[in-house]
Amino acid sequence: MSEKATRGDAAAEAPPERIVRSAADLKALIGQEIALGQWVEITQQLIDDFNAATGGGPSATPAAGQAARPGQDRSDDAVVPGFFLLSAGAILGQGRRGVAVDLGGKLTVNYGMNRARFPVPVRVGQRVRTRTKLINVEEIDHRAVQITRLQTIEIEGESEPACVAETLGRVYF
Repeated sequence: MSEKATRGDAAAEAPPERIVRSAADLKALIGQEIALGQWVEITQQLIDDFNAATGGGPSATPAAGQAARPGQDRSDDAVVPGFFLLSAGAILGQGRRGVAVDLGGKLTVNYGMNRARFPVPVRVGQRVRTRTKLINVEEIDHRAVQITRLQTIEIEGESEPACVAETLGRVYF
């Protein structure tokens, strides 16, 4: 994104709310932004909970080339783990506005990722949100639909994103 991410009204910026119920209607949205999340503050507690659930390492890591100084709160320079950002879909999806996909399937799964990049670190205390763009919709032998989305996690006030990930979801019938 070329402009700095700001505190704009997510409702005003988000794509129109609607429910898509067919693969054909979903395919018509390829190349478009389909969702925008609200700003969420990344707290030390969120990181601690993530690490407790995953058996992760330290609460957060000091910024590159820096170590916590004696008497300094670690969170002042703490960098949020990239895998936390990838895993935080439910947290970042709170208040998400835009297109909901309901193809009437029996099972919807996270099928994985094609790629993920972390251009700019997020520090504890910063606010982030997710923008979702629809990249591809593929019907698989009338038994499933694979949906490819570009998820861009923005940092409030920054011109570069924290994470850009091409994610895959499948709906099985």
